Amino acid sequence: MAAVTELDPLEVARSLFRDQPAGFPYENFDLEELILPEDDDMGIRSDDDEEEEEELETETGFGSVIVVDSLPVVPEDKHEKLANVLKKIYSQIGNVREGGIFMPKDANNMSKGFAFVEFFSPQEAQAARAQTDGYKLDKNHTFKVSMFDDFDRYAKVPDVYAAPEIKEYSPTENLHSWMLDKLSRDQFAIKYGDEVAVLWNDGRRFRSEEAYKRTYWTESFVQWSPMGNYLATMHRQGVAVWGGPSFQRLARYSHQNVQLIEFSPAEKYLMTYSSIDPTNPREKVQVALNVFDTRSGKKLRIFGGNMEDYAIGSSAGPGGALRWPIFKWAGGLEDKYFARLAKGAIKIYETPDMTQLDKKDLKLEGVQDFEWSPAEPLLAAYTQEVGDRPANITLYRIPERTMVRSKQLFNVSDVKIFWHPQGDYLAVKVDRFTKTKKSTFTGFELFSIREKDIPMDVLELPNKSEKVLSFAWEPKGHRFAVVHGDTARPNVSFYSMKDDKGKPGIKLLGTLTNKACNGIHWSPMGHNIVLSGLKALNGQLEFFNVDEFEVLAAAEHFMATDVEWDPTGRYVASSVTSIHQMENGFNMWSFNGKLLYNMPRDRFGQLCWRPRVPSLLPREKEEEIRKNLKEYSRRYDEEDEALLLQADADVLQERQKQQEEIRKNLKEYSRRYDEEDE
Repeated sequence: MAAVTELDPLEVARSLFRDQPAGFPYENFDLEELILPEDDDMGIRSDDDEEEEEELETETGFGSVIVVDSLPVVPEDKHEKLANVLKKIYSQIGNVREGGIFMPKDANNMSKGFAFVEFFSPQEAQAARAQTDGYKLDKNHTFKVSMFDDFDRYAKVPDVYAAPEIKEYSPTENLHSWMLDKLSRDQFAIKYGDEVAVLWNDGRRFRSEEAYKRTYWTESFVQWSPMGNYLATMHRQGVAVWGGPSFQRLARYSHQNVQLIEFSPAEKYLMTYSSIDPTNPREKVQVALNVFDTRSGKKLRIFGGNMEDYAIGSSAGPGGALRWPIFKWAGGLEDKYFARLAKGAIKIYETPDMTQLDKKDLKLEGVQDFEWSPAEPLLAAYTQEVGDRPANITLYRIPERTMVRSKQLFNVSDVKIFWHPQGDYLAVKVDRFTKTKKSTFTGFELFSIREKDIPMDVLELPNKSEKVLSFAWEPKGHRFAVVHGDTARPNVSFYSMKDDKGKPGIKLLGTLTNKACNGIHWSPMGHNIVLSGLKALNGQLEFFNVDEFEVLAAAEHFMATDVEWDPTGRYVASSVTSIHQMENGFNMWSFNGKLLYNMPRDRFGQLCWRPRVPSLLPREKEEEIRKNLKEYSRRYDEEDEALLLQADADVLQERQKQQEEIRKNLKEYSRRYDEEDE
């Protein structure tokens, strides 16, 4: 018998798959290092996962091909013309491969009424299907667009019906559970290294308490939804959202290599974004944006195309990049409209169909920016000067597209739009050229939205040569702050939108001079503000009460990069993220500048407070509570103290229980040891 030669599988792999990187396939790899942590999939889909998810590429390998049906049937001499029409349509959505349009012909060289169109990526093909299915080429031909892979999937549907397996109902946890905390504490999430932790802020006892912690929970960052019901984590395969007291996974949203996300204000929808770098230097960078139903995880709409088609006006960042968000949601809790800039227009879409409002653009020649009111579907748009036509700020009410206010602007260099958090006011920061055109100066156009006919006031700084470095409205109030002057030691001025008699009019409340300040952070409840000198200014912090116009405290958090108020305006967190190699971690302060505790953490990435569900109380009732706060405080102080004592007693009892358990175990171990000795 001939001897059997033992084959080396690694050598066979190298001979079959040539030109692979050094070490292919498994040299110098410790397989133990590749084992995932127990009960943690790191966001990587398992083959055993029973949940079905939509995939952009399927088994056929034709995920980037679409089938366009209901085309005109044309003779051979018109094939090229029809192919050029298709190329013109689909090149606006994505990159069509060279020779990527194929129209089958019959024996008489007549087209068969359908065509195959191949793109460079499945995302482009998905976007093309979503945007052109139902497109009217002419009055007799309306596109019916399908993915090529759909035909293969439908062909595999069995002829005999098989009833789906009925899964046992599993109720979800209470997504508002954190709002029921007896001590009225708030939560915040931190990311450091490979760890993500959700913590309770127990400022009254000068500490934080861990609510949940997980390693490898996200691959980049975490993000709370606007009302705090969900925590989103980012993965190569897409996005996952979590909620409830044990942070169960509630839904997953498939989007390969997702980079950014944006929830709608009422959390009904989630928008995801990724960019696709070209494989050929002559090709263009592509973008893919998906809109999902948050609760069901269903993909409702895909947007895509060349990045340059989205990088328009204020959406364009440095080097042709995009500024996020590209699509902006209308204010209010209806989640009814969202919109983006286009060339000479604003494209407005409505939910839940995700179709363009009235199937047409809001035409605005020279439009460069727009912002929605946070409170209602009211849109402020800026159009630049075009020829002899001056620049304009215009307010439109949607869906009627009614122009409710307009203001012409002259000699404009740049414009920034700032809505009041409750939509009561609108500030337009206008940089204008001087007569010589060699320099600019800054002024503000200020609109009182709730007043009849929306009156407008103009504010110019006393010293026109000073630069405006920052602007911020007071939440739940009528004041605003402006940082202006020299970048090293600027001034901070406070203004009111009401005069001494409480009528509309701009009033200067006072100016703080020579402050080490490059950021202003109003409390969510108004009244108090933190003036911060971050990064290059070494973390200078000044806690200021605007009502009394007095400094509450001055402090320093060396090398601080961020300042964040909690949702109640009781606490402030300052942090040093890993853009600095030293001093990473965060400090927790009271609203009046008292340092409560700190938490050093290596490779500290982010701190984000969990938002609260909006109050159901009308604004008048909130104001009444604020005016009578001392009376309410006396009523609840004793209850709060009792709860704190009870909480401390519970902790003490739990520790005593653990100590008793340890003593019991030690006694048992000692007994066994003595028996073995005997």
